[in-house]
Amino acid sequence: MGKAITAPWRWALGLGAAAMTAAVLSGGVAAVAYAAPAKTAAAAYTPATRTLKPGMSGADVKRLQQRLAQLAYYPGTIDGHYGSATEEAVWAFEEVQGMAASGTVTVTVERALVSPRYPVPLVRHGAALRVEVSLGRHVLYVYHNHKIVLISHISSGGGYYYCSDGCSYAITPTGNFRTTWRVKGWHASSLGELYNPVFFYSGFAIHGDTYVPIQPVSHGCVRIPMDVANIFPGLVPTNGIPVYVRAQG
Repeated sequence: MGKAITAPWRWALGLGAAAMTAAVLSGGVAAVAYAAPAKTAAAAYTPATRTLKPGMSGADVKRLQQRLAQLAYYPGTIDGHYGSATEEAVWAFEEVQGMAASGTVTVTVERALVSPRYPVPLVRHGAALRVEVSLGRHVLYVYHNHKIVLISHISSGGGYYYCSDGCSYAITPTGNFRTTWRVKGWHASSLGELYNPVFFYSGFAIHGDTYVPIQPVSHGCVRIPMDVANIFPGLVPTNGIPVYVRAQG
């Protein structure tokens, strides 16, 4: 069509036609199924022969990005450059595998990429279209038709005491919720600005932020990386979608 392929489309196209389960959602993002692993999945990925770190470039970085996208993590544009989006995707992968998030792709991480541990649903009989948040693992999952289409690193409530229009502890509530309302773009709140927030309980939202570190630091919202925040609202396009927040899992 004469236009450059955007990062979300590169993410979707990188998974191959067999993985596509839905047409364009709002925002021009395609949903991609995280299907059960095939026996040939391990052979599809060739590990790097060096330790990969942010700032590196090369064909091995591109293979890493393609593998992460294949497993429903969002590494940003698949261009062979290890930028912040790829690092955040590696964090999420490490967290799901039970590793400490580091962003450094060592031999141990490469082995896990060849034969990954697949997430167990936090809710046994959850809705077909749902969001699950594991505060313990610092990850978020989006399900379509009971298949994971997105896994993202998060930063949740930091547990500190703060005062702003009253005083409280920075804790993310756990329980069963539903998406309620949303804002496109930046939303100013009393505690700061939220990007593309999707609210699920009172003033608590899943939203993009320019600071989403490995550790929990938010006032209670679920922060996701900015690049993920660009595609997340399109994957949960309506109000009333279940959001299950669990302390562990």
